[in-house]
Amino acid sequence: MATPLPPPPPFDGAAPPPMSGSLPPPPATDMTGICFRDQLWLNSYPLDRNLVFDYFALSPFYDWSCNNEQLRLRGVHPLDASQLTKMTGIEYTLSEVMEPHLFVIRKQKRDGPDKVTHMLTYYILDGSIYQAPQLCNVFASRIGRALYYVSKAFTTAASKLEKIGYDDAEDENPPIDSKSSKEAIDIKEVRRIDHILASLQRKLPPTPPPPPFPEGYIPLTTETDKPAETQQAAGEVVPSIDPIIDQGPSKRMKF
Repeated sequence: MATPLPPPPPFDGAAPPPMSGSLPPPPATDMTGICFRDQLWLNSYPLDRNLVFDYFALSPFYDWSCNNEQLRLRGVHPLDASQLTKMTGIEYTLSEVMEPHLFVIRKQKRDGPDKVTHMLTYYILDGSIYQAPQLCNVFASRIGRALYYVSKAFTTAASKLEKIGYDDAEDENPPIDSKSSKEAIDIKEVRRIDHILASLQRKLPPTPPPPPFPEGYIPLTTETDKPAETQQAAGEVVPSIDPIIDQGPSKRMKF
């Protein structure tokens, strides 16, 4: 018994749909690492808005269970918007066209005539089909690249600083000119520090007056300011008075 042949494609250049019961699995969500190109098809048919979907159906990005495939089986153009709005499920639409170089195809889920949820985006650039990356993946890639270059810059700077310190340690006998330049730099630093301290001193409040003498404390007079040898010769003995111990408010014991 002869095997029945598959039905002819509805449009010129369209790939024949698979037999019922042998549909391939739906494409994966992340297929940004692959690229599809059929040079034989591109040499045989023009790539325009009428045949671009038939070319896209040859790629592994195509979902054979979409509504566009049902329209192809019925002999209707797979991108007919008037027919797609009456259906629900997975569909593909042509969002941007720049013939013959760029075509942007959007995969979306339709829940009603006006309710559509965007899923993925594909673009055909000069005959090569790619999946556009998601925004979160783009941000993660850019941030990772920036962190890599920042870390590399810090590593390079650290290695150069270590090399400079090693060279300074090895140079035990620097020339006289370097010493004079270092001394000049040191003098400038000292002057700069003096200037900073003077400016800080001007900003500080004036020195408060000394506290008053405690009650009963007898300050030293001119007669008691004589040298100890003169006082001993005169036979004068100056009593040792500790204002903090004898006359202080805490009345601590005298040792």
